Amino acid sequence: MKISSYAIVDTTDSIDLERRRGREPGILQWVLVLGLCALLIFAVLAFGAVDGWSIFVFEAGAAVLFLVWAAKQLVSRQVKLSKNPLYLPASLFFGLVLAQVALRRSAYGYVTEYEALQYVSYGIVLLIGAECVREESARKIFAPVMIVFGAGYAFFALAQELTSNGKIFWVHSPQFHGGVYGSYVNRDDYAGLMEMLVPIPFVLSMGHLLRGGKRALVGACAVLMAGTIFLSGSRGGMIVFVLETVLFAALTLGKRRSPRTALGSMAVCVLILALLIFLGKGQVLGRLGDLSSGNRLDIAKDSLRMFSKRPVWGWGLGTFPTVYPSYRSFYSNLFVNEAHNDYAQLLVETGLLGFWLMLWFLVRLYRYGLPTSRRWEFQWDGAVSLAALLGCTGILFHSFVDFNLQIPANAALFYVLCGLAASPLAESSKPERSRSIGNGATGTGRTRTDNADSLARPT
Repeated sequence: MKISSYAIVDTTDSIDLERRRGREPGILQWVLVLGLCALLIFAVLAFGAVDGWSIFVFEAGAAVLFLVWAAKQLVSRQVKLSKNPLYLPASLFFGLVLAQVALRRSAYGYVTEYEALQYVSYGIVLLIGAECVREESARKIFAPVMIVFGAGYAFFALAQELTSNGKIFWVHSPQFHGGVYGSYVNRDDYAGLMEMLVPIPFVLSMGHLLRGGKRALVGACAVLMAGTIFLSGSRGGMIVFVLETVLFAALTLGKRRSPRTALGSMAVCVLILALLIFLGKGQVLGRLGDLSSGNRLDIAKDSLRMFSKRPVWGWGLGTFPTVYPSYRSFYSNLFVNEAHNDYAQLLVETGLLGFWLMLWFLVRLYRYGLPTSRRWEFQWDGAVSLAALLGCTGILFHSFVDFNLQIPANAALFYVLCGLAASPLAESSKPERSRSIGNGATGTGRTRTDNADSLARPT
């Protein structure tokens, strides 16, 4: 019998060696994953990180995470950087912002420099999410932490509304009065946050990763979080959640033999409706019939006129509130600081160059994110990728009528979810293939995917 010299045999010693190598930076891995979660949670609780002090803390926290990640590379004695498809368009967009400052293309250079620093912090959380939450073990940490936070935060927002005194946390009076919900002054911003968080428990409750009481508990968290989207009164949030539910069913129902996905989605919607009726808030659904856009269309038309003046480079990142008063076509005693349309504002501030880079970023997000999310039923990496992709899709649709991505807390979570959705599978998460070569090699020929049900389901 002749055995090929290219046959590879895994021994216990080699497996143990690989495991020991993977555990070397284990403490730093925990620090990075939990630190990323803590930074995202802080940004939300700090009123969306829109105040100067909270922005400083957020940027400082991002810098600390980057230093810890760099230390992790030193500990492992090699620089490991995955081939995430989002790095290139994100880096080129940062280069465009620097060019606006260097070439004096910005209408207000100081503001653009300020926004550039904030964009660096977004790039860091994108990097940490893409590099440190790739492994299945890391996603098992990230997903439960965000579910617990999301459910707890939704309960707080609901309790605050029922006992409202018009103040955030019952003690803080916001500088600008609006529809306070949770720690946000604007209810639409709260809805945007929940649109990104609720797909995580929703997807996990529909798969086979959790069983029994755990699945029911996670499903209840999804109902609570989604229910507060409707209770917030955000029309965009309501429509986007329904869109996320339909999109989830469309992506998964055709690949399943049982109708459990559709039935589960219907059950979530029924429970949300029951929650609204129980709380006496059924009338919030009436807001869906009020489709008045206010001054949004006027602002959009004014934005197009602004774009026509500087179509290539734009007016400079962050300069919309500075330039807009000269182009406003309607009377108002309110200060218009955002375009209420993230796409229009991006077009005004960065021109065709920035808009094209944004489109390239999104194309790569879905091109690489959709294949990764196909393993959602039995694998944590696929489930988190699908949830992240649904959350990104929801906020992207909501951005047509609001400015969620101008709120640092929501923008940071969006970039993290983008990194999770588009990340290539880690080696430890890829299905193991049979390594036997030649007819003389022995083995059952089964791979990890053949036993996916028994491997992925918890005991």
